[in-house]
Amino acid sequence: MDGNGRWAQSRNLPRTSGHLEGVKRVDELVDVANKRGIEALTLYAFSTENWSRPDQEVSMLMRTFIEAVKFKLKDIHQQGVRFRMLGRKKNVTKPVLSAFEHGEKLTENNTGMFLNIAFNYGSRLEILDAIQSIAADVKAGTCEPEDIDEKLVSDRLYTAGLPDPDLLIRTSGELRISNFLLWQLSYAEFYFTDKCWPEFTIEEFDKALLDYAQRERRFGDVKEKR
Repeated sequence: MDGNGRWAQSRNLPRTSGHLEGVKRVDELVDVANKRGIEALTLYAFSTENWSRPDQEVSMLMRTFIEAVKFKLKDIHQQGVRFRMLGRKKNVTKPVLSAFEHGEKLTENNTGMFLNIAFNYGSRLEILDAIQSIAADVKAGTCEPEDIDEKLVSDRLYTAGLPDPDLLIRTSGELRISNFLLWQLSYAEFYFTDKCWPEFTIEEFDKALLDYAQRERRFGDVKEKR
């Protein structure tokens, strides 16, 4: 969800205004994705690198996350959505972590769409954590090196139990993955748009889904027309 700051600056507004406008798009797209029958929606909200931003901006973002989760939680719970945080929980401030964990606990028995918030997330860190977890089992003698396969690695990632993404949407004209779901995106389709995230409306989302529907999916030597 890129381009909040640029959207605000282009309108002579503070960067924080862009983040607040971006929350509105999250609100709208969570609702429409659930209605469209999307199985899982993962939003890259805050990366491990984002901690280096100015303290004032980071503090504002933390407050926004807490308020957004509290405000939206009852609604998504009623819709049967399952809420999940993807990322390293260590070093996340207690108020933020409590908000995420409350959402996970409240919705854990729901059977609808997965809503995953990638927070304090970095894919290289995720893979490193998975490797260390597996290495610890090998050291303890509960896993043999020859037992390590793709399923075992997938089961140790933050996304364990979730389907791999079919479609990656990147906003604001950026043409890179930015350390997001590197393992999981192996066969995903990519969609890039010049629209900044605050401009990424329901109509833009449907445009991305329509574009995806015209793709010929390839999984190695397997083709699948969506």
